[in-house]
Amino acid sequence: MVDTPFGPVRGHPRGWYARWGKRAFDLLVGTAVLLVAGVPMLLIALAIRLEDGGPVFYRQERIGRDGRPFLLTKFRSMCVGAETRGAGILVERNDSRITRVGRFLRKFSLDELAQIFDVLRGDMSIVGPRPGLRYQAELYDDEQRRRLAVRPGVTGWAQVNGRNAIPWPERIRLDLEYIDNLSLWTDLKVLARTIPAVLRGSDLIADADYWKNRRAELEREKRR
Repeated sequence: MVDTPFGPVRGHPRGWYARWGKRAFDLLVGTAVLLVAGVPMLLIALAIRLEDGGPVFYRQERIGRDGRPFLLTKFRSMCVGAETRGAGILVERNDSRITRVGRFLRKFSLDELAQIFDVLRGDMSIVGPRPGLRYQAELYDDEQRRRLAVRPGVTGWAQVNGRNAIPWPERIRLDLEYIDNLSLWTDLKVLARTIPAVLRGSDLIADADYWKNRRAELEREKRR
């Protein structure tokens, strides 16, 4: 068990792959992706820059393994200063802050390609639970907090089983299922299923009501 600012995290995976193999896997796959996708990533960066002249990358604090914060990197898909307009850090369906280039990037998850740099730095893994925001981590219960037992991933078991189409409780259940069965075979299976999932595309927006309801539930418990 590891103490974090959000409470204790238990259930860290054990075994040779969790201890050493997964990081080697991340470096190998991350380097390969960078070599293969390097030119397309340059073209994405150029398209973003040409559309409005703003920065290519967008960085946002997320919570990583054992509750450590880090800055997640994405290709910018929204207008400059989007967090101070509209729904703030949340993204709504048909959000007017999403740029034309950004709408294409988000549909095929190409904005996530920049997270390869986070993987190579060691903040993220190729496969794992998607990294949550601080306010979400603050609302985790003891079981949900087990999501922090591994590095967050660029793709994950929940992503290849529905992405944003499934509600948060089911996504968290799938994340914990992945952690309980972490292995090289599982990571290879997730990678194999990621490619067709990305090619199908999706413009679904994650349901934020779960966290709003979760906060209200905790506030009711405090008042009792």
